[in-house]
Amino acid sequence: MVTFMRHHHYPIIMDWAQAQPIPPAAIISDFFLGWTHLLARDLHVPRVVFSPSGAFALSVSYSLWRDAPQNDNPEDPNGVVSFPNLPNSPFYPWWQITHLFHDTERGGPEWKFHRENMLLNIDSWGVVINTFTELEQVYLNHLKKELGHERVFAVGPVLPIQTGSISTKPEERGGNSTVSRHDIMEWLDARDKGSVVYVCFGSRTFLTSSQMEVLTRALEISGVNFVLSVRVPEKGHVAKEHGTVPRGFSDRVKGRGFVIEGWAPQLVILSHRAVGAFVSHCGWNSVVEGLVSGVAMLTWPMGADQYTNAKLLVDELGVAVRAAEGEKVIPEASELGKRIEEALGRTKERVKAEMLRDDALLAIGNGGSSQRELDALVKLLSEVQRVESTS
Repeated sequence: MVTFMRHHHYPIIMDWAQAQPIPPAAIISDFFLGWTHLLARDLHVPRVVFSPSGAFALSVSYSLWRDAPQNDNPEDPNGVVSFPNLPNSPFYPWWQITHLFHDTERGGPEWKFHRENMLLNIDSWGVVINTFTELEQVYLNHLKKELGHERVFAVGPVLPIQTGSISTKPEERGGNSTVSRHDIMEWLDARDKGSVVYVCFGSRTFLTSSQMEVLTRALEISGVNFVLSVRVPEKGHVAKEHGTVPRGFSDRVKGRGFVIEGWAPQLVILSHRAVGAFVSHCGWNSVVEGLVSGVAMLTWPMGADQYTNAKLLVDELGVAVRAAEGEKVIPEASELGKRIEEALGRTKERVKAEMLRDDALLAIGNGGSSQRELDALVKLLSEVQRVESTS
């Protein structure tokens, strides 16, 4: 798809831009669209990368594709790849590195395309990141050093938030919910403050049948109130071992469990006073939503940038506890149930999460760090435009 867009959309966008009475002043595009750097260059405008991942994950990605480390023993998935030039010198087993890097033929057309894409991102004029200074200061500073300029802007959390409270229709973020706001609010309103665990693995992840069995068993063992959001398999998925909620589970947890099969109004749920913990796959949007809601997290990353996000939450920020790691792992139900139960206590992770929530809301408030960063971006782009118009 990205290759198609590069070859077919480039001339269309170029023709459109050149025909405008007031030409574009800049291009802001997703980091999967590195080719738009070439488009911006030909249009003589700055290209700004938008990173949907955090600064830590972006730092790892840039380093990975720029330095292209080799796995000396491809047969050993637990071999270590390290990033000594990054703050805190993170390292990972190879199986946690993005499949775009290690599952494509090194030096082959697809691998080269992804590497060129990332190198074009590195060469771009600036980068905007869905994070905030108080969350990832050390990695924002690292990016500025590595890129050789100060045009790294933390403008997050990018969420439908208004003056510290969730906006009127957060249930519509990403799609229509399969449950009504009224039903979920009524159920949560009847629970004590901080007494509910929210469990969701995002809109793209399926648990296997074995994983679903363990997860639901753990929720039963825990004895806690919970909301479980499960992606519903489509035709053909069950045959591929994508799990469904076990028969009879909803009846066994009736009164303390609310099961949503399909899209869940995640922001509505996480921001409710009754929710105190979040079991997550650690996709960055979910991470940010959890942080801005001030809930402790249990991490179960399964791919992409999720391992880096989990490392940030657990090892550096101290707002989360590891529940499991890997798309194939099957944790012990009793141990997982114990961690779910403990997450609702007044843990140090929960205290730190509440502090980070306050930082996040200050960042996007009037005069906050993210607002200042956004103002600085607009000012710099305006200055570039004035220079171009007079040259």
